[in-house]
Amino acid sequence: MEQSSTKKIRNIGIVAHIDAGKTTTTERILFFTGVTHKMGEVHDGQAVMDFMKQEQERGITISSAAITTEWHDHQINIIDTPGHIDFTLEVERSLRVLDGIVMLFCAVGGVEPQSETVWHQADRYKVPRIAFINKMDRQGADFDHTITMMNEMLGANAVAFQLPIGSEEKFEGVIDLITMKAYIHNGADAKVSEIPPSLKERAAQYRDNMIAQLAEFDDDLMEKYLNGQEISNEIIKHVARHAVMSILVTPVFCGAAFKNKGIELLLDAVVDYLPSPVDRGIVSGLDIKNGDTTISRHPLTKSPSSALAFKIITDPYVGQQTFVRVYSGELKAGSYVYNSSKGERERIGRILRIHANDRQDVGELKAGDIGALVGMKYTTTGDTLCDEEQPILLEKIHTPETVLDMRIEPESIKDRDKLGAALSKIALEDPSFKVRFDDETEETVISGMGELHLEIIVDRIKNDHKVGVIVGEPAVAFRETVTREAEH
Repeated sequence: MEQSSTKKIRNIGIVAHIDAGKTTTTERILFFTGVTHKMGEVHDGQAVMDFMKQEQERGITISSAAITTEWHDHQINIIDTPGHIDFTLEVERSLRVLDGIVMLFCAVGGVEPQSETVWHQADRYKVPRIAFINKMDRQGADFDHTITMMNEMLGANAVAFQLPIGSEEKFEGVIDLITMKAYIHNGADAKVSEIPPSLKERAAQYRDNMIAQLAEFDDDLMEKYLNGQEISNEIIKHVARHAVMSILVTPVFCGAAFKNKGIELLLDAVVDYLPSPVDRGIVSGLDIKNGDTTISRHPLTKSPSSALAFKIITDPYVGQQTFVRVYSGELKAGSYVYNSSKGERERIGRILRIHANDRQDVGELKAGDIGALVGMKYTTTGDTLCDEEQPILLEKIHTPETVLDMRIEPESIKDRDKLGAALSKIALEDPSFKVRFDDETEETVISGMGELHLEIIVDRIKNDHKVGVIVGEPAVAFRETVTREAEH
């Protein structure tokens, strides 16, 4: 029974280039799964996932907000990630703990620079993915061209599992190429009907192409396809699921999140094709007692506990929350856990399930779960939490080098300590942000991933920590070194 409940968990991320509609898509998912009863919009600062003041003002996602929802008897933990290049680490650490991703593409822009960056990050962590071509209602929307770009620029082996009915202002809904039914949208409701006669031939061609591409990964399906035998929907889904989990194919779905079109079918696809923690299998790490030996943990509650801390947020009401992904065993509120990265024992005060800026106390997190721990004193991003008797050290999260420096000082000398405390707190939450004191110039220098990154941090110091600061011009981070001798 335990494995069957873990099989019904999906830990997914929604990732894309900036402005492809990630947060809007997530808001619609929350609406259709019943977490929210009113749809939040990015442009009016009401999006549930964008809960930081800076996010609501700018209409962009900065932190990876984690949220738990349900769909068709499955628990879905969603992480909404930023699309701006300055916040690459947020995406990186999310991918480290996810089991699958929904890769969003704009039907007009297609594959954009940050799409490529995120795709290659997902390749590094071998994360299975499905694609959703959003904004099919926009002028210039081109479904086929976006799929071509995915194949040419990403080597995605993208296969259409849906066909749009119309495009731009005439976009009405989608055709499901597995069931061969049309879903015509009227507001938030979709009416299931027969495929319009004008699209029947095209839909049949696309379905044939989908089966032919999937048949390459399954001998039974290939035999049925070549012999012209009837192929059931269950076989197609079964083969597609295994091909997705092996990162051999990227099923493509489409819609217009802002107009509520295609979201429910996308949720069905998350459940049907993306892996559960059980499908992702064992996690490996180093044996603390014997440094060179690799040991593994099965995603079972009865296994020794292992979890990875992937994000820290300081909340004004709760204090420091440490977001963790549990890989094996269970973590219980009030119990002790061993931080094998720091060699320290930690007591878990409370365990929270997070709904963006709303929270619910739970007694435990089991294998496959994502949640937040309160009461951690030593744990930072990338640390492993495990059973003290059977310790394991999981792979750390890759942190990119900073690219931009900026000097910072308090407006008044009496705020120097407050500024120091604020900078330390932010550096703890965000490992891609660094603080150092320059002995030569006797100035405090902050470093980050870009101008927007540092601008938002300065914003947080002023608004969240109430410290007035003076900042210098941003400068590209570099260091002069001697490369060779020269004669004069």
